[in-house]
Amino acid sequence: MTELHEKVAIVTGSSRGIGAEIAMLLARAGAKVVVNYAHNQRAADDVCMKITQAGGKCVAVRADVSDSRDVKRLFDAAIENFGRIDILVNNAGILIFKKIAEVTDEEFERILNINLKSIFYTLREAAGRLADNGRIVNISSTVTRLMLPKYGPYAATKGAVEQLTRIFAREIGERGITVNSVSPGPVYTELFRAGKTADDIQRMSDLSSLGRIGEVDDIAHIVLFLVSEEARWITGQDIGANGGII
Repeated sequence: MTELHEKVAIVTGSSRGIGAEIAMLLARAGAKVVVNYAHNQRAADDVCMKITQAGGKCVAVRADVSDSRDVKRLFDAAIENFGRIDILVNNAGILIFKKIAEVTDEEFERILNINLKSIFYTLREAAGRLADNGRIVNISSTVTRLMLPKYGPYAATKGAVEQLTRIFAREIGERGITVNSVSPGPVYTELFRAGKTADDIQRMSDLSSLGRIGEVDDIAHIVLFLVSEEARWITGQDIGANGGII
């Protein structure tokens, strides 16, 4: 197991799905974890309970990361509870599974706020508050490399996340901080299942070279590697984690 003893990690959107698995895996590796959530306190508390029962340290912090004031408060809470921040994993996101012609102004604004503005706000905050030699991982998506109907606004936001990742890696690299993104393919989560039929999911499964939909721990282990000392020479990269879809 990668050793993250005494490291402090913020994982946004970590009350469920991929984010929850990342939070628990980092805790098992020794990190003190800030579990961020926007609405579901019960789920966030459950993640923290699992971490503490396994001997880890955790605090759940409610913050809407699409609001820059809440992002500042999230970083404040991490430092108040654990004294520093070494790792930032930007996992919070939503999916609108509709054709572009069907997406409303309100839906488009919402996906921009949560999927893109939140990354900008947390990176900006991290610029002054992440410890030297820290690690940042942004969750993108393999849909940026595909032309899949009904993924237009989602793919647009994730493509922008990858560009922010590359540029921020150059801006902050002199402090030894690495910045990478991970692009999952289909992963069996509530977010992925929303709006899809069984046939939609089967078609996605058939695209994989490994013949299955991804699981949350498939992605969490890649994030664990990227935040470790072993990945110190990897920065400004997007890591495809899609079972060979592309």
